[in-house]
Formats: sequence, C-alpha cells, structure tokens
Amino acid sequence: MLPPALPRLADYAKWHAARTPDAEALVLGDMRLTWAALAARVDALARALMAAGVGIGDRVATLQTSCPDYFTAFLAATSIGAIWAGLNPKYRVGELRHVVSDCTPRVLLTRLHIAGRRYDSEIATLRATGIAVTVGYDGSGDGIIAHDDFIAAGAAISAGDLAARRDAVGGRQACLLVYTSGSTGTPKGAVLHQQGIIDFALAQNRIWPLTPNRVLNYFPINHVGCTIDIAAPAFVAGGTIVFMEQFDPDASLAMMAAERITFWGSPPAVFTLQLAAQERRPVDLSAVQLIVWEGAAISADNFDRLHGFGVPMATNYGMTETTSAITCTPPSRDRDELLHTVGPAFPGVDVRLVDGEGNAVPDGTPGEVMPRSGFNFLGYWQRPGATAAAFDAAGHFHTGDLAVRRPDGRYRIVGRLKEMYKSGGYNVYPREVEAVLEAHPAVIEAVVVAVPDPLWQEVGVAFVTLQQAATPDDLIAWARERLANYKIPKRLHIEPGMPLLPIGKIDRTALKNRAVAGD
Repeated sequence: MLPPALPRLADYAKWHAARTPDAEALVLGDMRLTWAALAARVDALARALMAAGVGIGDRVATLQTSCPDYFTAFLAATSIGAIWAGLNPKYRVGELRHVVSDCTPRVLLTRLHIAGRRYDSEIATLRATGIAVTVGYDGSGDGIIAHDDFIAAGAAISAGDLAARRDAVGGRQACLLVYTSGSTGTPKGAVLHQQGIIDFALAQNRIWPLTPNRVLNYFPINHVGCTIDIAAPAFVAGGTIVFMEQFDPDASLAMMAAERITFWGSPPAVFTLQLAAQERRPVDLSAVQLIVWEGAAISADNFDRLHGFGVPMATNYGMTETTSAITCTPPSRDRDELLHTVGPAFPGVDVRLVDGEGNAVPDGTPGEVMPRSGFNFLGYWQRPGATAAAFDAAGHFHTGDLAVRRPDGRYRIVGRLKEMYKSGGYNVYPREVEAVLEAHPAVIEAVVVAVPDPLWQEVGVAFVTLQQAATPDDLIAWARERLANYKIPKRLHIEPGMPLLPIGKIDRTALKNRAVAGD
C-alpha cells in the first residue's frame, strides 16, 4: 500500500521511519542506512543549514557522486524551503562555474577528491563567486568547514525551530534546479517543485508497482534521471536505493544480483553495455520484476534480448521540464506497444500535438508534443523570457519533440523539431530512418543526423553499431527497400560503439559534428 501525498518530499523519511525504522533506505557498499538513521541525518543537516543562514528560496549546491550523502543533502535542503542543485563531478571548471554563478548558492557541500581527481582549484573558483559557506565531506581547510563540524553547529537550531520552518514550506514551492544539457545554447536551470515530484513518484509507483521496491542508482546527481526517475519513486514507496558511484556494466549487474534489485532501469545505450556484460559473465537477475528504458527508443535487438528475461517491460517519455511525466506504458510484453510507442498520456497530463501555427493535428499526423499538467516546471531560473516562450497561452509546454497519436491513444515519437530536416523539400524524421536500420538483424543501434547538401538542402548521415558482419552497402540497400529515396542516408558509418553523454544517452552532437566535418 502506497503512503499518502505529504507536503514535502523529505516527510517520507519520517513517515517510513515511524513504520519500518530498521528497514534499509539507502545503500552504498558497506553503508546501509535504515529509515530511522536517514530521518535523523536529514534533520541534522537541515538544522545545520538553518544555522548557516539558509532561508526559504536560498540555494544549496552539492558536488558529489550518486551516494547517500547526495540524497540526504537534497532532502535536508528542500525540507526547509531551500532550492537544491546538483553538480556533476565530471564537469570541468568552466561548467561548474556557469552553474554556480547562475544559481548563486549560499552553501556548497562538496567532496574534495573523487576517483583520483582533486577539486582544490575548482572549489577555490566556486567560492570566489560569493558562496558564504563551503562544507567538505572528506576534509577541511582554506575556508572549507569539515562536515562533522558543520553538523555540530546545527545543534543551535531547536526541534521547534526546525518544525516551524518546515510548516512554512512545501506544495508547489521551488525545490530543485536541474540544468538542461545546453545542446542548443547555454544550460538553463529548470525549476521543479515539491508537489510535482511527489505526485510523479506516487503515480509512477501506481503504474509500475514493485514489492519490494529495490533500485540501482548510478546516474549523475545533476540529472533528472537520478533524483526524479530512479530515487524519488523508491524513496516515496519506502523502498531501497542502492547507489553506485562510478558506473561499470559488469559491476552494475553484479550489484543487481547481490542486492536483489527488482527495478532494472537504464537508457537504451546502457542496456547495450549491460547486455554485453551479461553475455560475457552471466549473473543471477531473477529478482528483477520490471525492466524499463527511458530517454530514447530501444532497438529491436535489445528489446528481444530483454524480452528473454521473461518479466514485464515498460517505457516512458518525459523530460526535465515536465518532471519526467508526459506519457507512460504500463508493464507489458507487447512488442508493438513497447517498440513503436511511448504509451498513452501519463495520468493527469493533457497532451496536445500541434502544427507550426499551434493548431491541433489529427491522429497519424506528426505534431509538436505540448503537455499541460501539475507536473510542469515553474520556469527557467532567472530567465523570464525563456520561461514565457516555453509555454503557450493555455499553459502547454513546448517540448520541441514530434509525435503522432495512434487511434488506440498511444503516442509514437518521430523525432525532434531541431532534428527533423528537409531533403529535396521533404520532411525527414531521423527516428523513422533509425528504426528501419535497427530492424536489420546485424544492427544494434543507429543514429541519423543531418548535414548541409548543395543539391538537396540537407541529407542524412547514419552511424550504426553491429552485432554481426554487415557492410554500409548492405545496410543502405536494406533501407532503400523500406524507405522513400529522400530518406536514405547519404553516408553510413559503422562504429565500434556510440559516444555517450554522462547520463548514458547517445551524444548526438558529437556525431553531428563528425558528420559535418566529413568524418
């Protein structure tokens, strides 16, 4: 039975601590935090943040791996009305400076070294932006307060003061800043709210019920996949979040087996790595109850391999600005639904498909996906112009994605407005071409990008990975039998593996740059 909707996300720590105090909440290696221990840690850090002067609406940033300390920081900060922002340890100094200069946190909670990399110069640069308090999880010095000392200072805040602050916050109050990838410009901070995250977590647990709810979280903490897609539903349900600081496909499967993970969720490109690892060194994944891919369409080959595990599968479609909620499939083993759709609208989401003039398009016709719901974000941090442009007059959000609605009410993503290109005056949707290439028995994954062409305006260039021998000519011939001539890629490259973003999605920008350069 799911818990009720509570005012603040952090409230679920106390709710579950009161009912199952000794059950595991967060796990990292030998660290196994119970619900009682987690609730106490959240309160202690919340007091410390208040003692450091953090007020409602102030920002708290965390430079950390995917681990219990990160999630505790998120819960503690948001429980007192602060807005939390995660910083990816893989960021270089310029990327870190941009986020911190933009959101101007009062407190920075940081690791001083991670996986052999020291952050001394980066932290000095960030502190120079005006951060009032810097807390070191694994050290102190040069204006950095040791974490234990910071927590001790929180004793000055009484339980009554903490409760009074919490009573003043919650609902649709801003709580989380997630910076978009910036593929079309400087990254912007999307402002999410408590109610949207809670409602999403409760709804996802109703659609995808798990008993027990045990998830593996290896995603970077600056990404919506880490905090919203993986952590929040398990946390709200009273499940267990097992963290992995550095992703490795073999190690991730070994951890899933050892921890009896029930929810196997990965981007499609990461499934490719994990499935290859399972073939090299099989482990017992019999605890898995549901397999979910998010962030992109999965290839037919990987679908068939996952289908072989004999458990239900599902996928969803969402983005940071919609708190991941636009469409969702229920658990299923239906090949057509899972391979060719992203399901019907997520509960509580009104989805419109519109043409370039904002007019609704009929079923079967591509249109921009425009969702409206209580999950939608509050706007872009300190960018009122960008926020206004993101919505239509009725409050529907411009996703920039193109989809068609089938007569059965399910949606099929056909591409992005920025990825769609015109070749000889015809619209070409890369996802359609990729799906045809991925249907070839030799192909694992395909990506199609557009490049300028003096004759046809734009043409496609395809990149594919293979599981058995095939030549570019073989694959072009396959596509030619199944697609109109203007959709056929002009060039096709066979790759040993696709370049990946930190979240595990394919780096389309890197491939497009290669295609434009003629590589």
